[in-house]
Amino acid sequence: MPCKRNGFSLIEVMVSLVILVIGLIGIFNLHIMSKQGSFESFQQTQASYFANDIINRMRLNVSELSNYGSSSGTHYSGESLTKPTECSGVYRCSNTELRAWDLYEWQSAFIGDSEVDSDGSIGGLPTPTACVYVNSNDVVIVMTWKSVRKFNGTNENYSDEVKSCDSSGATRRIFEVKTAIF
Repeated sequence: MPCKRNGFSLIEVMVSLVILVIGLIGIFNLHIMSKQGSFESFQQTQASYFANDIINRMRLNVSELSNYGSSSGTHYSGESLTKPTECSGVYRCSNTELRAWDLYEWQSAFIGDSEVDSDGSIGGLPTPTACVYVNSNDVVIVMTWKSVRKFNGTNENYSDEVKSCDSSGATRRIFEVKTAIF
């Protein structure tokens, strides 16, 4: 007489566990990729904010527009950051003093000096470079920074401004804004 089986055999349990583990590994990898994508999206939003910040500052100080950048581009990073002494941004400033203050505030924001902890700057973009191109009333702002993931493409389809603004590298991300200021 055949024996009646009640329950699962050890082989069935092991196969079920292998399938469950493979599924969980996939879910964990998806979670990691989702976190990286979310972080890169946040960085893109920050770059957009910083680019629009300097554009708005330039619109408020149109008489100094050509001194914010140049037609060949002016590169900004944290290395050349010095606080202006003549004007603190609170008192009435000349247009030249206001431009120096605007550039100082903008640079300190995108390198993260406005948010610090015991280890140093934590805000801003990682290893950022910003370039300002001013040609008459046309303004181009390029923000580049280091990303957590490698970029599989090239920058050959980008504008000349992007190509000349420290945009090469496998992990460099780029944000570019073109506008006119009158």
